Amino acid sequence: MDVEILSRLQFAGTIMFHYLFPPLSIGLGLQLFLCELMYFRTRDLAWEAAARFWTRVFAVNFAMGVATGIVMEFEFGTNWAVYSRFVGDVFGSALAAEGIFAFFLESGFLAVLVFGWDRVGPKMHLFSTLMVFLGSMFSAVWIVVANSWQQTPAGYHVVFHDVQGELMPRAEITDFWAMVFNPSSVDRLTHTLIGALVLGAFFVASVCSFYLLKGKHEEVARRCMKIALPSALLFSLAAAMSGHDSAQKLVETQPAKLAAMEAHFETTDQPTGLWLFGWPDTASETVKFGVQVPAMLSFMVYNDPARPVPGMDQIPIDERPPVWLPFQTFHLMVGLGTLMILVSATACWFWFRGNLIEKRKLMWAIIVMPLAAMTANQAGWITAEVGRQPWIVYPSTQDGVEMMGLKTADGLSESVTAEQVLSSIILFAVIYSLLFAVWIFVLNNKIQHGPESPQELAEYKAKIGKGDMADLIEHRGTSRGHGMMDEGVL
Repeated sequence: MDVEILSRLQFAGTIMFHYLFPPLSIGLGLQLFLCELMYFRTRDLAWEAAARFWTRVFAVNFAMGVATGIVMEFEFGTNWAVYSRFVGDVFGSALAAEGIFAFFLESGFLAVLVFGWDRVGPKMHLFSTLMVFLGSMFSAVWIVVANSWQQTPAGYHVVFHDVQGELMPRAEITDFWAMVFNPSSVDRLTHTLIGALVLGAFFVASVCSFYLLKGKHEEVARRCMKIALPSALLFSLAAAMSGHDSAQKLVETQPAKLAAMEAHFETTDQPTGLWLFGWPDTASETVKFGVQVPAMLSFMVYNDPARPVPGMDQIPIDERPPVWLPFQTFHLMVGLGTLMILVSATACWFWFRGNLIEKRKLMWAIIVMPLAAMTANQAGWITAEVGRQPWIVYPSTQDGVEMMGLKTADGLSESVTAEQVLSSIILFAVIYSLLFAVWIFVLNNKIQHGPESPQELAEYKAKIGKGDMADLIEHRGTSRGHGMMDEGVL
């Protein structure tokens, strides 16, 4: 058993599980805000019922995201002590900013969002919803900034400190804003946030499609579909454009990753083709069973179909990333993104024509689209992280000076054994399986119950206005198991 491989698997597993929840929180946050904005403008109780319902779903997902995110910070210290020492100055500032400007903003206003119905005014509640949405986005900003700095470091220098008689390197910030706006941060942040908004839009459209097929909660579902379907199409198209822009930057900042993503082994003086699919074979440096579009990679990277793209042979052997996994996950992400564009465009067309509900196969396709969006998000993350191997922090050039990077194998904790990592992987697998089961159970319970009808909401508001608490308590206990006062119950 290799401690590096096990430590990488452990971190990959924990972060991939955690990454189920933040993108959904960000995407749901926008859909929730739009629903409440429509209620604020129209005072239509169907919109308020929708906003209350998505608030409960959002709260469940937010709780899971917080619980699963804490684990990774401990792993930095237990498994990756040398790496943590190297990046501590950079990550310390970014994660501190995330806690101050994002997490406190999001969690503070979340209390008003969840518990503030009928306790604060509509303007204050709408503002709280907006702050929760922005807080979730700000969290992503600082996390992606820190991760992007690893990919394309900037605004730092390396200082050697004496640690128990041994000189150890440490990256220290020389320009905070250069660190924040490193060469890949804006593109990667844009693509990450758009991917989250795609997931949120398809999640809402999926639940609403389920209701419409079952003939349940139709008044609320139809209103939410008016927002969710156009959002899904808009953000799916935006994801394609932002992904294309990111890929064009890779040829300058991380050519090895681009070569791995496209299994481009040999540099030639001919235009470079684009593989649609295939099975890369590193030993023979070929792509088996593949179909390639001639000159397409040259055109997409340089906007010039005649200009060749550098291949893997331009990279030193000991600095080349794996090829098979980034190639497959990248093409999976692109394929799923194309599918989401087609499904959302077709659904918007039939919705505009007023006969989407009659297209039952398309409605069922919408129902499963959140799985495609989640998979695409995960595949994109795998592509980005595996594609930068063997570096955990890329070397860079600062003011004409070559700055050392840090290889993944050199970032491990010296005192952790393979047996310890393996036992923790097994323990995490058990705990996370239970957490996942609880999340699915609670989420399914919320969705099966669905939103209150506008009529039920009107009755509830009338009782609040009369102050008839006895009837209100009875309504809370008998209204299909989940009354209007259960917004804070997770």
